[in-house]
Amino acid sequence: MLRSLYAGISGLRSHQTMLDVTGNNIANVNTTGFKASAVQFQTSLSQIVQNSRVAQADAGGTNPAQVGLGVQVAGIRTNFAQGSTQATGVPTDLMIAGDGFFVVRSGAETLYTRNGSFGFDAAGRMVTADGALVQGWAAQNGQIATGGPLSDISLPVGATSPATATTTARVAGNLPSDAAVGDTLARDITVHDAEGTASLLSLTFTRTATGWDVTDGTATTSLTFTDGELTGPASLTAGGVTVDLSDVTGYADLRTVAIAGQNGRAAGSLLSYSISADGSLIGAFSNGASEVLAQLALASFDNPEGLEKAGASQYRSGANSGDPAVGPAGADGIGSLVSGALEMSNVDLSQEFTNLIVAQRGFQANARIITTSDEVLQELTNLKR
Repeated sequence: MLRSLYAGISGLRSHQTMLDVTGNNIANVNTTGFKASAVQFQTSLSQIVQNSRVAQADAGGTNPAQVGLGVQVAGIRTNFAQGSTQATGVPTDLMIAGDGFFVVRSGAETLYTRNGSFGFDAAGRMVTADGALVQGWAAQNGQIATGGPLSDISLPVGATSPATATTTARVAGNLPSDAAVGDTLARDITVHDAEGTASLLSLTFTRTATGWDVTDGTATTSLTFTDGELTGPASLTAGGVTVDLSDVTGYADLRTVAIAGQNGRAAGSLLSYSISADGSLIGAFSNGASEVLAQLALASFDNPEGLEKAGASQYRSGANSGDPAVGPAGADGIGSLVSGALEMSNVDLSQEFTNLIVAQRGFQANARIITTSDEVLQELTNLKR
């Protein structure tokens, strides 16, 4: 039987695979985080018709004569180039700007994906569209141990921010040097104890012949100024709170002295959340506090093309992918996160349609080999009539 007949068959099979891969790329042109694939061909076995010959004194050397036996698929490579950014405005939609994969858990299996279209289920756990659980590290007392074991990322809906006792306060502004002796200015600030109970701290400033006196009703401190600058003292203790006075000035006309702040707060409940570029899930509480609740984990591979596709835009580690290096976003070899955006498919439609034409013509040409070989066989059978 003619060798060309089977060479044509191998060409049909190989170009059919190219058509399959190209069709799958086009079908996933709008799949979030999809990575296009490309077929690589290589020659099949070759049959030696005549061996090579070493050059002799009376005869020259000859090259081998070989007939190829067709083509076969050498491999199907995945293109992990960055896809375009699609802004969604949804805070749980995440895009990896750079290399890396999200780590998710499906049952007992750990998988990896570039599709960052996440949400929260009824239990407050961050999940993918098909229900896989997003992995990371939970915060302990507002601290993240990124070297620890991974766990499910969850949003503690009933979380509270603990109360903090007021220990320091700060006064800033100007006390007028041209005020009459005996003039007073009263300033109040709300402070908290360790349980979050609020109370009022009142400071009264009284003009004296040498400067200003400040008192909370129990203790009095005298402030002195030189050319408008405070010369002493720079603080006072009122009701167990250390009040910083170093920013107070004593120029004329201005009565701008005020309580600039204090470090205590009442307990607060969780109001909202945001996700930072390093994958930290940050909660905003009703008492004005912001605390890290958890941090997403990302994984990188020495050879991402060695990953095995597991469906649902997810991958599992393969024999040639290397072990995953897990770390936070922005670590060495891992990209940062963009909240409110998704990574689009990196399929290039112009290239895919060109590949479609090439595959189609390659299939037709190999089909022509078969029909031509059949015509030759027909001629052979017609020799005997």
